[in-house]
Amino acid sequence: QVQLVESGGGLVQPGGSLRLSCTASGFTFSSYRMGWFRQGPGKGREFVAAINWGGGNLYYADSVKGRFTISRDNTKNTAYLQMNSLKPEDTAVYYCAADLVPTVGAAARPDEYDYWGQGTQVTVSS
Repeated sequence: QVQLVESGGGLVQPGGSLRLSCTASGFTFSSYRMGWFRQGPGKGREFVAAINWGGGNLYYADSVKGRFTISRDNTKNTAYLQMNSLKPEDTAVYYCAADLVPTVGAAARPDEYDYWGQGTQVTVSS
């Protein structure tokens, strides 16, 4: 059974940091591109970051470049999203997703991904 389980969300003050984790099971994690998306209140699902199977190619939304870092540990079947300098507009439910057959140029497309987690809430507020 395929599972992606996100953790690490919570309430943080503006300027603070959080690290999200996404632990996978039921499939060959090291073969998949992994992505992070988010959905804020009243908004659609938005691309945040993605990383290829080997970790050599990284992709970021302009809104998070320089503040967020995506990484993965294939020995632990886990992807991470380190979020620094958080802003209130980063408030959202964050989802991780797995893409078995990556299409060039499509890392930011939700319909590219095969499996999704249930999400973890991140709230940035003073």
